[in-house]
Amino acid sequence: MSKIAPLVFAAGLAALASSSSATTSNQSDGGIVSRAAPVALLFDVQSGQTLFARNADSRFIPASITKVMSALVAFDMIAAGELDTDQTFTFSETAAEEWYRNGSTMFLEPGEEVPVDLLLRGITSVSGNDASVVLAEGAKGSVVQWVDQMNRTAQEIGMTSSHFGTPNGWPDDGRTFTTARDLQRLAQTVITRHPELYAEYFGRPGLSYNGYAQANHDPISGVVEGADGIKTGFTNQAGHGFLGSAERNGSRLIMVVAAIDEESVRADISRKLIEWGFSNFDRKMLFEQGSLVGTARVQNGEANRISLVAADRINFVTRKGAMKPPKLSITYEGPLEAPISQGEQVAHLTISFDGMPPSKVPLLAAEEVGKADVVTRITNAFQNWFN
Repeated sequence: MSKIAPLVFAAGLAALASSSSATTSNQSDGGIVSRAAPVALLFDVQSGQTLFARNADSRFIPASITKVMSALVAFDMIAAGELDTDQTFTFSETAAEEWYRNGSTMFLEPGEEVPVDLLLRGITSVSGNDASVVLAEGAKGSVVQWVDQMNRTAQEIGMTSSHFGTPNGWPDDGRTFTTARDLQRLAQTVITRHPELYAEYFGRPGLSYNGYAQANHDPISGVVEGADGIKTGFTNQAGHGFLGSAERNGSRLIMVVAAIDEESVRADISRKLIEWGFSNFDRKMLFEQGSLVGTARVQNGEANRISLVAADRINFVTRKGAMKPPKLSITYEGPLEAPISQGEQVAHLTISFDGMPPSKVPLLAAEEVGKADVVTRITNAFQNWFN
């Protein structure tokens, strides 16, 4: 059963502002997001709020933005000790028959052995189709097994409206599709789960390899303050798309645009949208990372309650000049069942106010709660009964 525990504002939070038009799909963007972008999304990570959405749940073809999922699979394997950046994989003759100089390329040569580190740079900086296939074959034994892992990871992180058919986004008769909302989840997972690897491989200006110098087509990194990625995509069928992110003063935005006709229009909309997200909203901090937010009931544990802390800094975002505080509540499926590990995500803080969809940010267990013995269970049961 879902438990909802309202939070009472501290005096210092009473001045927080809000706007009924900030996170709906009809919010005013001052004309920044023209109809040239049929799909657009702007998301504030620290608050969990959507600042702008247009067709955010409509499916489209991601093209080379697919490679962000390949990067996530690789990062997960590196973190698990299943892949090392110093490992080398070979551009096999079989792979070269299909992927030698086919589409965007890292300019690998057939039979060449390439370190994982360089393959990842080729994927994230210059969108190498060849690099994606070499990494897939080398790390998982085949492209099929790699793509299977991509889809398992997609489901694990909540990309329920996405499916991948290739490691690089090459046209595949519609087997690969996604939504802006799912790409936002993908970007957020990469950034929060693997911050060091994200900083190392994304947002780079380009790559020189095998005598070829290529620039990254990312339209915001190096141009917009705080921008650090992430990935463009283009095919004739998909049009021009971009999954991007930027961070300023502890606040991070993730943006998606898709199905745009021209590369220059994509660049212009992307830059204006993310600037609009930083300049037209006020951000108020609710909780520092690791600070106590509330408590939750525990069943069959050594303790009958557990403290909940913020997984990351929690902000509340409002349109400039708005003056209404949000409502906060803790939600969880409960009572929580012991054992519970310290740092385990067990609840959410829901931030809501009139006229806007609620946003959710994760809360973590502040301490470990072991499973109770019989005597402790009886004692806790009496305490819960009288409380």
